[in-house]
Amino acid sequence: MMKVKRDMNGLTEDEFLKSYDVSKFERPSVTVDNLVFAIDEIENNDIRKLNDKRLQVLLVYRENHPFIDKWCLPGGFIKMDETLEEASLRTLEEKTSVKDIYLEQLYTFGEINRDPRTRVIGVAYMALVNKKETKIVDESKNTDWFTIKQIGDELILENDNGIIVRFPDLAFDHGKIIEYGLFRIRNKLEYTDIAFSLLPKEFTMAELQQVYEVILDKKLTKANFQRKIKNKVQCLNKYKTGGFRPAMLYKYNGKKH
Repeated sequence: MMKVKRDMNGLTEDEFLKSYDVSKFERPSVTVDNLVFAIDEIENNDIRKLNDKRLQVLLVYRENHPFIDKWCLPGGFIKMDETLEEASLRTLEEKTSVKDIYLEQLYTFGEINRDPRTRVIGVAYMALVNKKETKIVDESKNTDWFTIKQIGDELILENDNGIIVRFPDLAFDHGKIIEYGLFRIRNKLEYTDIAFSLLPKEFTMAELQQVYEVILDKKLTKANFQRKIKNKVQCLNKYKTGGFRPAMLYKYNGKKH
């Protein structure tokens, strides 16, 4: 028979757990903050050219304290009976129609005064979605897409209604989360295939290159890009047609997530 282990107070593990005082230590609250990236497409008036693309993030307008009238990332407090990832998916589904998306834990933000209500630790998640397949559940709840723009040395956010938000003006420390997320996604483009999570199932090589260029915020050489990407895509032997010259369609030949 295995010997029952007792601690220095003579308690077994069961006895210790039954007598444990949960109020002995202060417990901080924990939230998930979701950074949702998508690629938006703007129709080009010149039918000979590809539609322009832009990198966007999803923001929610706060109607209550704290940070009333400020924009923030979608998220919320974690329930006691769910994992961090489950909380992230739940809070995303409350705002959007997303299902089966690329999702990764980004970073944990724990500055003492990041939330004026109480001690709150924020676990940030990064989600990549296809915008055409993502519907905002209730647009009246002030949830909207904002384009990331570079103005001089400053990054700003702007929606289609002309509302401009500077990173320091976002609620909590969500500006820092977006900045870190941009660093992460740009870095991961170099050694992962996460860009395909932002695209439809079928795409042209030029459209794929556009996505890379929008995220990296720089132009890429066509020949070098196609050489780098050729083993990651499969030619479908059919063409995308329109006002422009027909272009061969491809699909990703791996597993997105």
